[in-house]
Order: sequence, then C-alpha cells, then structure tokens
Amino acid sequence: MTTTAPLADEPPLSKAGAPRLLIVEDHPLFRAALIGVIGAEFPDAEVLQATSIDGALDVIAARDGLDLILLDLSMPGTTGLLGAYRVRAAAPRSALVIVSAHDDSRIIGGAISLGISGFIPKSTPKVELARLLRGILEGEVCLPTRFRDTAAARKGQAETRELMQHLGQFTAQQLRVLDMICRGLQNKHIAYELDISVTTVKVHVSEILRKLGVRSRTEAIIAMSKLDFGKHDHAPVTASPSRDA
Repeated sequence: MTTTAPLADEPPLSKAGAPRLLIVEDHPLFRAALIGVIGAEFPDAEVLQATSIDGALDVIAARDGLDLILLDLSMPGTTGLLGAYRVRAAAPRSALVIVSAHDDSRIIGGAISLGISGFIPKSTPKVELARLLRGILEGEVCLPTRFRDTAAARKGQAETRELMQHLGQFTAQQLRVLDMICRGLQNKHIAYELDISVTTVKVHVSEILRKLGVRSRTEAIIAMSKLDFGKHDHAPVTASPSRDA
C-alpha cells in the first residue's frame, strides 16, 4: 500500500527498492489525483507532499534518497522558474519532473536547461501519466516532442543557461532572498519572513546584485524576468488528470 507522509524528523522505513517521491503541488485535488496515480502504479511507494517551494526544500533537507520530485511550476511564494531552480539545486541527484498546465515552448525550453527528467502536461491521461512516471524512474527522459527543437524553446534554454551561470554562485539563502525581491518584498518584510535582521538582508542584497552583475533591485528583477513566465498566472485547477476514454 502506498505510504503518504507529511514532513517528519526521521524517515520511516520503506521496503527495499520502493520508490520515494515528493509531490510539490498546492492544489489539493490535483495533488490527490497524483497520489492516486502513483498508488495504483507503485503500491509500495512512499509519497511525501509539500504545498510550497520552501516546504519542498524542508522535505528535501530532512529526507535522503528522493527518487523523483513532481513539481508544479505555478506555486505561491515564488516567481517563474526560480522555484524550480531552487529545488533542482537542493536535490541534484533526484529526478525532477515538471507537471504543469503551462505549455509554452519558451517555458519548457527554460525548464529543460535546469536538467529536468520530464515535462508532463496536467492534461495527460492517468494511464499515460503512470507509464511516463515508470519510465522516468527507470532512467528515461520524458519531454514533449513538439517542444524539443523550436526557436522559442531554444531561446528559453539559452536565456536560462545564461542566468544559471550567475545563480550557481548563490547560496540557498541568497536564492530565497532573490525570490522575495522578485516578488516585490522590501528589506524589512524579507527580514521578518526569514527571521533575520535588516542589516543581514542588506548584506544578502548587495551580494545578489554583485553576483548578477547589476546595480539595483530593479535591474535584478528585470534580469530575473527571463525566468518569470507570469507570477500572477496562478489560475485555480478544478480538474484532476484526464480520465481515460
């Protein structure tokens, strides 16, 4: 039987060879649908859950050996692909799969540059979704064929690779501060959210600007807009993965 678990201090014992998956999805209906698909295909799997990027990072820090992370791009508390980058940086050995309602070639191209193992539309039928997840756990890479070599996808990949060269210099805390800057938070609000002093925030901001090669917060936001496919594009999901005809 599939085990679903919240964040805990110590991971429970799991059966040898049973996959451990993390679902990062804030919509409860779609999250439940994913759990159902995984439970039917992998009865012994351990399924962990997070409803935000910060929550996902907490799970990653507490649990070793995640085989697969399923991530929705449109998550609260982050902008564009920056949240996916933070997850990728925190779990470089885990297979990362984007499960998203977005189907723009430029977005998918940018996601590919993060080293993802798959990009699966939320409209994918359940049987097909299960097949794709099994293939990914066996080492396959699943990307929509129509997006692999389009001009928009290539542009998205080039822009993301350029930014990744800068972001690779950032600490985890600096990435979190950068995400908050892109969301429009001021220093005192960032200090409150992270429970640190305003002086410490200013130090982080100075380092962020230096590493991005920009002179102001505005320039930083403009630079990061290449990863932002619409921070206000967070429409509610009312349907689970498509039922098979």
